[in-house]
Amino acid sequence: MKGVSDKDAQNNKIKGDKNNFKKPLQVLHISKKDTFSKKEELVDDNQNSTKEVKTDISAVKPKIIEAPINEVKEIYSNNSNFENLSYKELEKPLTFKDEDEDFITERKVDEFDFDESAFLEALNENEPIGTTGETIKGKVIALESDGLYIDIGGKAPGFMPKKECGLGVITNFKEKFSIGLEMEVLIIKEQNADGMVTVSARALILRQSWEKVESSAKNGELIQVTINGFNRGGLTCDVDGLRGFIPRSQLEDGQDYQSLVSKNLKVAFLEVNPETRKLVLSEKKALLVSKFADLKLGQLIEGEVLAIKPYGFFVDLGGASGLLHQSSITNGSIRNLREIFVEGELLKALITEIDLERGRIGLNTALLENSPGELIIDKEKVMIEASERSLKTKSLFDKKDLEK
Repeated sequence: MKGVSDKDAQNNKIKGDKNNFKKPLQVLHISKKDTFSKKEELVDDNQNSTKEVKTDISAVKPKIIEAPINEVKEIYSNNSNFENLSYKELEKPLTFKDEDEDFITERKVDEFDFDESAFLEALNENEPIGTTGETIKGKVIALESDGLYIDIGGKAPGFMPKKECGLGVITNFKEKFSIGLEMEVLIIKEQNADGMVTVSARALILRQSWEKVESSAKNGELIQVTINGFNRGGLTCDVDGLRGFIPRSQLEDGQDYQSLVSKNLKVAFLEVNPETRKLVLSEKKALLVSKFADLKLGQLIEGEVLAIKPYGFFVDLGGASGLLHQSSITNGSIRNLREIFVEGELLKALITEIDLERGRIGLNTALLENSPGELIIDKEKVMIEASERSLKTKSLFDKKDLEK
């Protein structure tokens, strides 16, 4: 043992060196599999151990591996579940999207440069002025060859075409519509891209005319018209700017009806329909309504039975026609209407309804009975005492007038 050769000394040095490098290899390499493979290589081939160890040392850089792990630990130090995170989860990029969303939702309107009054003012400026069919007041601000402009309070003026300025042909256009003239118009077309609406004075006049004739027809009013034309079916006339028509069948004398042009006639409304623009008048109905003017509810009248219908009797009242409905004949039970009255027979009845619009008069004989069915048992007695018995019913109709 004393005489150790230089070669043995060198081998011992290499073995010592090999033992000294085992622990650093385990620390430097994260993968145990790689460490074991390096060990096997060193044992199997002692001659190349020095070279391989040097290669492993130069290839492994502990700082590169340890630095990211420490950095990630610092970032996730506040996460209580950090120990359960995998390396793949640690490698995911960090995002602060959720934090940004929370930040945005917590912001208030007051933190922005927001002026509520200016916002509302902007809305009002862009709000459409008027809708189709709406009536609006304005002032004439400009005249053109094809119409005029009216200030209606919007961001743009309203335009009224010349043909919509009135009924018929307007000859003195500039004189009639001076600058500054205030007028009421009807919107016939909503605003365009420039905010301008189309208005009409003519349409408003016609609407008001239809409303007027509807009211007159409902009240049974009579009007005077001038005949301005004729056709095969009848005569034409003007009613507050509306075209009225009088059929030949509704004329008192329809034989030579063309001769009535330019003459005045007293007529009543037979049909009024603004939607279809249908206005039908009647001279015959006007004569009938004139007779109605002398009639009152509760009045006792006498007339002749003209016709018998399943629902009652039609009675001629001297130019006017009254209906005695089956429910108003008697308070008893009727088997056949003809057992009460026959055609051509005279009867007395009370007026219970006056409908001027439909030209209808409602009659009643049941109110003249002293007991239910008396008219069937003793009709002559009821008719003879009709005048006296009608006085007893006067209070009933007075009460109806008060209710109206």
